[in-house]
Amino acid sequence: MPSTTPPGFNPEGSDSSPSSAPLDPLTALLREVEGTDGPDTPGTELPPPPTNGAKKAKKVRKPKPRWMKITAIVIIAILLVPAVSLTRAVVTPNNLSIPERGAEWMRDNNLGFILNTVENWWLSRNQPKTGGEPDRAIDAIDVENAGPTTTVKSIAPHLPKPPNVQVPEGVTPVANEGVWLPVGPMVGGAQAMYTTQVRPDSIHTSILDGLTWMDPKLLKFELFPGTEEPGGKWAKPSQVPMEQRLYLAAAFNAGFRMQDARGGFYLDGQTKGTLRDGAASLVLYSDGRATVGVWGRDVTLTPDVVGVRQNLDLIIDNGGGPPNPSGPITAAKPGAPVPGLSDNSDGAWGATFGNKILAWRSAIGVTADGALIYGYGDGLGALSLAQLMLRAGCVRAMELDINTVWTTFNFYASTRFLDPTSVQGTKLLPESFKGANRYLSPDARDFVGVFTRTF
Repeated sequence: MPSTTPPGFNPEGSDSSPSSAPLDPLTALLREVEGTDGPDTPGTELPPPPTNGAKKAKKVRKPKPRWMKITAIVIIAILLVPAVSLTRAVVTPNNLSIPERGAEWMRDNNLGFILNTVENWWLSRNQPKTGGEPDRAIDAIDVENAGPTTTVKSIAPHLPKPPNVQVPEGVTPVANEGVWLPVGPMVGGAQAMYTTQVRPDSIHTSILDGLTWMDPKLLKFELFPGTEEPGGKWAKPSQVPMEQRLYLAAAFNAGFRMQDARGGFYLDGQTKGTLRDGAASLVLYSDGRATVGVWGRDVTLTPDVVGVRQNLDLIIDNGGGPPNPSGPITAAKPGAPVPGLSDNSDGAWGATFGNKILAWRSAIGVTADGALIYGYGDGLGALSLAQLMLRAGCVRAMELDINTVWTTFNFYASTRFLDPTSVQGTKLLPESFKGANRYLSPDARDFVGVFTRTF
C-alpha cells in the first residue's frame, strides 16, 4: 500500500529533513548572513518570543578604556585654560577695543607670528598710493587754553624757533608745508611748541606726516606706565591724573611692547626687563628734561634719571657726545640715518613686519641744541622715517611704536577756567586712529606726557 506520509514529514526529527530540499535564494542568503542554517537546522532553537508584560533585556554598554577618559579630560583642560585667559583679557578694564584686546592676547600667548603674517600680507597689498596731492589743507592748530596763566617780568630762557623743514626733492610744497606754526600756550613769555606737516617722500605725495618741536627749557616730560605695557605694578597711574591736567600740553605714544622692544623700561627706581647697552633710549630726568641717545654711550642710569624707555636701536646717530642735558650743546655733530635700515638684517629695528613695507610709524629725536621732536604718520618705512626726522633737524632719533592703532600725538587744553575736568584733546593729524582724549583715561600702553613749566 502506498505511503500517505507527506514529503518532508519526519516524526522522529531525523536528518531526513527539508535540508535536502532546495532552498529559495532569499532564504539561502539570510542563512549565509546569519552564519547558521536557519531555524530548520537541527540543534538550533529560536528564543521564545517575549510574553506580554515581560521586559526586554537591557543592552549592557562596554565601559570606555581609561586612557580615553584621561585624554578627554586633558583636551578639555587644554581648551579651558586659553578660554579663561582670553575672557580675562577681553573683560580687563582699559581703552582697547575687542579686536585690539584679542590681538594683544595673541601676542601674549606666543601667537604674534600669526598676526604679523596677516598684517604683513594685508599691508603689502594695501600700500599707500603714489602721486596725487593731499586732500586737506595744513591749518594752524588752535588749542584754546583756559588754564592758569602767569605774568612774567622777563621772558624765560628758551630755545630759538627752528628753521623750516625741507620738503622732499622734487615736491612743490602746499601752503604751510614745512613751516613751523606755533601751537599751545606761551610758557614764561615764549613759545614752547611748534608743529608742521610734510610729505614723507617725493613718491607718496598725497600723504601729510606730522612733526612737533618741543622746548625742554619751557616744558617738562614725564613717563607713564600702561595697564598692559610694560607690565607689573607701578605707583603712577596709566593716565594723566586730574591734578596735573591743567598743565598738560601734549602727550604721545612710547615704544613697542616690551617683548619686542629689545630693551628695558625704568621708572622711579623700578625696572621692567633689562636696560640694554647699545639700545636707543628716551631718558627723562628729575627736573623734567629729556633726551635721546645710546644707552651706555650717551646716557646712563645716574641719580637724576627718573625714567628710561628703550626701543630697538637708533635710526639717526651722530656718533655720540652732545647734545645731552649735562654737557655743552654747541659742539653737537650732525646726525645721519644709520646703515642697514632698509634690510633690517639683524632685527635691530623690529620684526613685526619688514621695514620696506610702508605703514604708520612714529619716532622721537633730539636736535643739536637739545629740543625734542616727535614725528609720525602714514607711508613710512624705517629709512623714510629716519629721513623725515633728519629733515626736521634731529641729530639722534629712535623709532617708537608703529601701526595706526598705536601712534598718537595729541595737544590738550582746558575749556573752562581752572577746571581740570574740562581738559580736551586735539589730534596733530586728524586722520590718526585713536581719539583725541587718549591718555585722559587708563591706557594699555605706556606714554609720555608733556607739561608746561611754571615761572
